[in-house]
Amino acid sequence: MFDLRPVGYVIGLLVACLGVSMLVPMVVDMAAANGHWPAFAQAAIITTVTGALLAISTSNGMGAGLTIQQTFLLTTGVWLALPLFGALPFVMGATDARFIDAFFEAMSGMTTTGSTVFTGLANLPEGLKLWRGLMQWFGGIGIIIVAMVFLPELRVGGMQIFRSEGFDTFGKILPRAGEIARNISVIYLGLTVACMLAYLAAGMVVLDAVTHAMTTIATGGFANSDASFGAYGANAEYVGAVFMMLAALPFVRYVQLLAGTAKPLFRDSQIQTFFAIALVLVVMLALWQIATGYAEGERAWRKAMFNAVSILTGTGYASANYEVWGSFAVALFFLMGLIGGCAGSTSCSIKVFRFQLLFSSIKAQIRRIHTPHGIFNPRYQGRAVPDDVISSVMTFFVLFVVSLGVLAILLGMTGLDFITSVSGAATSLANIGPGLGDIIGPAGNFSTLNDTAKWLLCAGMLIGRLELLAVYVLFTANFWRP
Repeated sequence: MFDLRPVGYVIGLLVACLGVSMLVPMVVDMAAANGHWPAFAQAAIITTVTGALLAISTSNGMGAGLTIQQTFLLTTGVWLALPLFGALPFVMGATDARFIDAFFEAMSGMTTTGSTVFTGLANLPEGLKLWRGLMQWFGGIGIIIVAMVFLPELRVGGMQIFRSEGFDTFGKILPRAGEIARNISVIYLGLTVACMLAYLAAGMVVLDAVTHAMTTIATGGFANSDASFGAYGANAEYVGAVFMMLAALPFVRYVQLLAGTAKPLFRDSQIQTFFAIALVLVVMLALWQIATGYAEGERAWRKAMFNAVSILTGTGYASANYEVWGSFAVALFFLMGLIGGCAGSTSCSIKVFRFQLLFSSIKAQIRRIHTPHGIFNPRYQGRAVPDDVISSVMTFFVLFVVSLGVLAILLGMTGLDFITSVSGAATSLANIGPGLGDIIGPAGNFSTLNDTAKWLLCAGMLIGRLELLAVYVLFTANFWRP
């Protein structure tokens, strides 16, 4: 059995920090005189003390660094521990939620999925609205660090391609994990502040501007109204669309931009492909609305832009019930949710770069069939892609499809209908937010699902957020061998 103390130490520190952060919504609730602040105070004490004790009791196990086994366990352990404690304010007086509902909401928040079990969001206490936003904001910055530091090292789903200096992703600008985290954190905070100011200018009140800025930059999708962005005006939709796109770009490119190197941002084929996909989707949906008479003029383009960008980036906001746009639009929304944004962003789902590598591999294979004696290798940004990267990407695609099928079947066995089961499995694994159908579609939520389905969806959110392999490896016998 390998040493678990380094894992416990890091998890303890993060849990303690989460507990301290609960004081912020506590103060907000005290200022609003809602009477719910004791729930945050009690949750903060429990979380901080538990995290601190865990960190203190395991501090003697910290060595030079983490092993691969410890890193895998830490990655999954953090995303289990934080939602567990993040659920406490929901069950300690701020709401009357049961534990499964509280854990579902916290897991959805920390994984930046955006699915919710709460109704009457506009009537929630101010502190709880802020806490939902904070959880997604923490999850967003956390997954960027994981994607840039841990997943490439763990060779998960082709992410090792971003460890190669040959691809000019890090180069000499980001030589250490600590420097990566520090630079990205500054940019993440800067984008959040800029988004908040833009929302204020668009007419939002201060609390809505703050919480929606956090959930926008985290591409999380928690809103303060059951109508999501349908409760706000056109200006807020334009602001949201712009910042969702910015949050779905690789944050390392922003670091390089601030360091005086703009070329990687504008020459990154992943970014170019992402913008091209977004443009095509917006045009198709706008023209479809105009052709079917659902909307016309500026409204058609605005609704198409906002909702397409929201689902493509995995944010999950909605400004209209796009299910009434027709079967073509519904099918398009389902497929775009499986694309996702760029690697190294707060966005989720399969990611653009994996599709690029998949099509590059298919192209190379077709050329081999046409010219058997030729040598054709998959290429990414003009460079040959190593075989281990291609193998990792193909494994990810297979596991994603298998996981989607298995989860959909399990959800169906709980009594859910076909559309709810399939779209629920997709929205949890891809961390999108809303599903399809009358129950969990953009006009509904997950509150009426049975408890078994909610637990299954929580598992799907965790597995999808950590790129599948980082979780599945824990269930292999070889992993636990010393």
